[in-house]
Amino acid sequence: MVSRVIPVEDFDLVIFGGTGDLARRKILPGLFRRFLSGQMPKTSRVIGAARSDINTDGYRQMIRDAIAEFGGAEKENTAGIEAFVGQLHYVTVDAKGDGGWAELHDLIRFEVVNAFYFSVAPSLFGDLAERLHTYEIADADSRVVVEKPFGRDLASAQALNETLAEHFKESQVYRIDHYLGKETVQNLMAVRFGNMLFEPLWNNHYVDHIEITVAETVGVGGRGAYYDKSGAMRDMVQNHLMQLLCLIAMEAPSEFESDAVRDEKLKVIRALQPVEPHHIVRGQYDAAGDEPSYREDAGDPRSFTESFIAMRCEIANWRWAGVPFYLRTGKKMKARTSEISVVFKDLGHSIFPGDEKRHRNILSIQLQPNEGMQLQVTIKEPGQGGMRLVDVPLDMTFADALGPDAEGAADAYERLIMDVIRGNQTLFMRGDEVEAAWAWTDPIIEGWQARNDVPKLYDQGSSGPDDAMALMHREDRKWRDIKG
Repeated sequence: MVSRVIPVEDFDLVIFGGTGDLARRKILPGLFRRFLSGQMPKTSRVIGAARSDINTDGYRQMIRDAIAEFGGAEKENTAGIEAFVGQLHYVTVDAKGDGGWAELHDLIRFEVVNAFYFSVAPSLFGDLAERLHTYEIADADSRVVVEKPFGRDLASAQALNETLAEHFKESQVYRIDHYLGKETVQNLMAVRFGNMLFEPLWNNHYVDHIEITVAETVGVGGRGAYYDKSGAMRDMVQNHLMQLLCLIAMEAPSEFESDAVRDEKLKVIRALQPVEPHHIVRGQYDAAGDEPSYREDAGDPRSFTESFIAMRCEIANWRWAGVPFYLRTGKKMKARTSEISVVFKDLGHSIFPGDEKRHRNILSIQLQPNEGMQLQVTIKEPGQGGMRLVDVPLDMTFADALGPDAEGAADAYERLIMDVIRGNQTLFMRGDEVEAAWAWTDPIIEGWQARNDVPKLYDQGSSGPDDAMALMHREDRKWRDIKG
């Protein structure tokens, strides 16, 4: 296969927090890969802006070092690195003061696409937005990218949206969730709406249940202080898992256009039923040998914050009425994986003598670590007498099926940043989406706080607390095994 690389318009991208961890690990190495692919114009510029008192030469060296540390095979391309860092600039700015803003204004080219990436704490969004307008750096055509968290509850999300709305139209704001930039996540829509095979079956007549699992093998580690104020519900369910649920459950938009897609996602969130307490399981990983417990990692021996959560959800609409959606995410689990599984119903009756096993077709969509899809089908076991049935997967691992194109595809941040430059908001969350998600999430959190709910301990390297297994077992269902 020959991939089509579509260049974007000439642009100036300003990264506030340009010396931070996200910029060095993800944003700049990702832009370097887009540069090498020919997608980033050679006249475009990336401008780092932060408090660090360094100059452009110092910044270029910092990014050389970042590519060497966090890049892949492309980090050996010395000539490419030198060409890329030649397009980098740096300005020392004070987010809460006046330092550096006049210099930033003089550096910006107003005749090209201008985008401003707020890779900083949300508490600085208002200060940055105000100064961008005070110094006439941003205009009605500028784009601003904001990182999660988009608040920690409905009230703070509304306040954050109001702050951004004071200076930017909603059409200018790109709320970035890197999960939505994953190749397989986007393929959810292709599978849903590009194949006659699945769409007639995508409803409560044929689907038994849907599972969404995001499991990590790492603990909270150095993020303990932050994570303990957030927990799995705020950190993962309210945004990442919610977005995956929307893409799986949404109706077909009238066209593949940003607001049409986001309108349908919003309908799903608003149709989510309140979750009953007995349909929620919270957990914390326990100590294991020399490995610390969650409470030790968080630095709070009495913490009730969850590092694991599993829940049963329902969507109150005609397509999905009665179909449970099981969501599960946790840290220190047996494997690193993100997977969506659409489990279809039993046939109800087998015509094959002696076949007592339950056979189900399962469409499994793997988001990480190996992007791809599998469709489990039932066939006759080869070499056996009679009709002995066995379930086998039809496998489409992207790297195997698509070859070098899949291996060299843009990662999530690269793809999303290029969409910002193109002005395509399809894979970014709209303000009302964020608020609707918090409106559903807040009562769940308030409920377990009111009950003084204590998370269940679970072993590191496991699939979570036993109670999470029972969440499905009592309905004669079983979680799919967590495999990396």
